[in-house]
Amino acid sequence: MIAGRMLSTLIRTRVMSCAKPQSLKQRQNLTMFLLVCKLSSYQVTKNIEHISQNNRVRTDKATWNFNREENKPLLVLLSWLLSKRAHVMKYVDLYLQQEFDVLLVSITPWQLLWPTKGSRLVATDLIEFLAKQQNYQQILLHGFSVAGYMWGEVLDLLQHDPQKCNDIFNRIVGQVWDSLADVNDLAVGTPRALFPKNEMLQNIGQKYFEYHLKTFYKQSTQYYIRSSQLFHTNTLHKPALMFVSKADTVSSLTSNLRVKESWDSLGTKTYMKIFEKSSHVEHYRKYPKEYTAELYAFLNKLNLMQKEKKVGVQI
Repeated sequence: MIAGRMLSTLIRTRVMSCAKPQSLKQRQNLTMFLLVCKLSSYQVTKNIEHISQNNRVRTDKATWNFNREENKPLLVLLSWLLSKRAHVMKYVDLYLQQEFDVLLVSITPWQLLWPTKGSRLVATDLIEFLAKQQNYQQILLHGFSVAGYMWGEVLDLLQHDPQKCNDIFNRIVGQVWDSLADVNDLAVGTPRALFPKNEMLQNIGQKYFEYHLKTFYKQSTQYYIRSSQLFHTNTLHKPALMFVSKADTVSSLTSNLRVKESWDSLGTKTYMKIFEKSSHVEHYRKYPKEYTAELYAFLNKLNLMQKEKKVGVQI
């Protein structure tokens, strides 16, 4: 338990360090980006933010009713743990260029560790948002790292509400998964993601996560296992693109290939881009042209591309 308290303190420190850009230059760059793009941002919940470009979004806080003049597609971006906003906004911009609205969803390490008081509540809020926003008739998922687990929680909750499940599934047109981390990668992968440059803290974190998985089966582990099962069976059955790397020490290539094989066997068309040397959720940073071309080619297959010539992507 001492290790657990120590890890909790370290995680809180990491959360605070990632809560905002670390330098004046980063803050200035982020402010400039928001001004140039003329973004409208609305905090739906503590973990869910709605972002729209060049469009004043009027909201009713009681009903989360978003009134828009244009029928844009919606991107549901499920972020990675302790992601920095400046980094996430680079992916948001890829979709803003294609005239998407964006729903940014995040969870904290604590919410990951305690699903019933954390991630499952976020999943419930996400379902409620999607169910109420009927103006979004084209929805795309783009998830990073533990987002696969997060989406599994959504699938678990939806199976108990067939009406909402059918409605939401009918509007989802595709899914993108970057550096997908399975439940089998949790104990090793999560500490590496939280403390990428500190081997000692990685070892402490791994020991604690192993302890957590064994000790808190009812509170946590059973939800990880169920989520993984539902994710692998892919009840969504919509076309998918997966980004992976041979050098990723958090998200194993083997587990990602296992997901692809499972989805292919179920008739889900699944594309995979394998990079050679990029680390966890760093594929776009290291290979921006290849990443963007692969992503936009996938959007083109889904008839979601709006500005192919403007962004200069060859499809």
